[in-house]
Amino acid sequence: MSATAPHPVERLAEEDTLSLAERAYRRLRDAIVQGALTSGSRISERSLALALGISAQPVREALRRLEQDGMVITLPRRGTVVAEFGPARQAEMGRIRAALEGAAAALAAERADAEALAALAAQLAAMRLATEAGRPERVSEANERFHALIHAATDNPFLIRSLAALRAYDHFGRVRALNASPAELPRALGEHAGILAALQARDPETAEARMRAHVLRSLEIGGLLPRSPDNRIPEKRTPPA
Repeated sequence: MSATAPHPVERLAEEDTLSLAERAYRRLRDAIVQGALTSGSRISERSLALALGISAQPVREALRRLEQDGMVITLPRRGTVVAEFGPARQAEMGRIRAALEGAAAALAAERADAEALAALAAQLAAMRLATEAGRPERVSEANERFHALIHAATDNPFLIRSLAALRAYDHFGRVRALNASPAELPRALGEHAGILAALQARDPETAEARMRAHVLRSLEIGGLLPRSPDNRIPEKRTPPA
């Protein structure tokens, strides 16, 4: 794609209340996930600004965030291009994310305070409302916030940074899974409820097992991993005394 050709992204709506940079980030992220901006394609800051109907500054900020997420990369003599997100790469990074998300859940079960648990319960309630309304995009947003709260509750900067570096793959996998089947929304809701129950019970072993199984099953539903009986969500255990 030439530097001056229009990019296949929708113009931003004037009534959106988020900042221009945040709106540009979300629109471009979704365009990459949905394949409108394909892997390896060159993207121009100026052309994106014209396509979105905004100035270059918020586009520049959005591209900086996308590069931090690993969704775009800057190459010598080519400029900024969309990163490669083939199925094999997504599956590989998804397995890594499953292990890290599981570790985060275990730490959160030990360290989350009452305020953090209340915030997680509020996000689960938001996820339930979005599920009942049949709004996968709203479910995805609440889902993302739910996981971010667990990450923060670990109080482990290294783990938080490591998971942040996998945000792009997280978003890819979540979108694929939530849109795979109408039955996926309530199933995912139940899995998140089980994870929260383990956190509230201060049961790191169950929290880790449920989180890891949840992430791996999402990859299976999205067609990135073969289905495996080993990834079944563990049943409720009696909380440790």
